[in-house]
Amino acid sequence: MTPDPIIVARGVTRRFGGLVALDGLDLDVPPGIVQAIIGPNGSGKTTLLNALSGASHADAGSIRIGGHEIFRLKPHRIARFGLARTFQTIRIFENLSVIENVKVAAACPTPTSLFDIITSNSRHQHTEAEIDHNSREALEIVGLAGRANDHARQLPYAQQRLLEIARALASKPNVLLLDEPAAGMNMTESMTLLDTIARLKSSGITILLVEHNVRLVMGISDRVTVLDFGKKIAEGAPYEVQRNPKVIEAYLGRRHLHA
Repeated sequence: MTPDPIIVARGVTRRFGGLVALDGLDLDVPPGIVQAIIGPNGSGKTTLLNALSGASHADAGSIRIGGHEIFRLKPHRIARFGLARTFQTIRIFENLSVIENVKVAAACPTPTSLFDIITSNSRHQHTEAEIDHNSREALEIVGLAGRANDHARQLPYAQQRLLEIARALASKPNVLLLDEPAAGMNMTESMTLLDTIARLKSSGITILLVEHNVRLVMGISDRVTVLDFGKKIAEGAPYEVQRNPKVIEAYLGRRHLHA
């Protein structure tokens, strides 16, 4: 029996004045896979991630995460249903240590009270231990455990990208949205990222990936969705999408298919 999709979007529409960024988009994402969203600039990729995560609300439609309707909910409420994301631009706290950056995210879903903090009672101590454990586990997954105590600003660019992924993982998501995680990376760094994504998938996390690096997308994705002018023009396995005439015309170009 095929499992129910963990993400179900129906008729998602987003307008910016006269521009229709998402035009009645439908999307299903099965659990436990890597699904990529590709398309030319302005096709609606990041707008879709914003709608899914609550960073910017869609104007119409329905979005369900794990069976929960999240349309127009605030980001922190959506996160409670097991969704986390990264952004195109790096958003780390440069003056905090690597582990402190991750703990900020790990603490968000953890219930505590001012009384617990002031008295440092057993419940607060247990919470602190749990936050520390989850944070270090996230750093281990992305290969940054050895740099936990370094200042975040000391990390090279590619490792700052991995730190953002670790921070998202600290909230223990079921679904992870990655917005151009390989931007600015060289080939070696991109391969490290690819290995990290493969480990996340093997742990059971569903990954929805927006990425311009076609080689990375085709190497890691189980399924690819192609957008153009806010509409879905193709979807399927990477090898199917590569050979779709609409995709070749709209985005990939013949020279990319043999790259």
